[in-house]
Amino acid sequence: VQLQASGGGLVQAGGSLRLSCAASRSISRTYTMGWYRQAPGRERELVASLIGVGGRPPNYADSVKGRFTISRDYAKSTVTLQMNSLKPEDTAVYYCNANFRVITYWGQGTQVTVSS
Repeated sequence: VQLQASGGGLVQAGGSLRLSCAASRSISRTYTMGWYRQAPGRERELVASLIGVGGRPPNYADSVKGRFTISRDYAKSTVTLQMNSLKPEDTAVYYCNANFRVITYWGQGTQVTVSS
């Protein structure tokens, strides 16, 4: 499975961006799909994730709660991250991810830069 991410860019603080990720083939809703990010000199961290079974709510990093919203289109096997009220500390390369137990897929990163 290949994951194709898009939507990164440069935005001023307080602005918004929308990241999208599409899978090359159908992905079961039992997979967790989400977004990670990695800033220079820092480890990759989970931003948000969503699994399509069990009625579980989305999982967000504390730093993005209330500002970012993750959603999935299970029919199209896509995952979207709406990012509002962006801050300079949100600057990072964002990676799309899909995983189920020991199976993990990564998309190529997309750069998000937030200027102050």
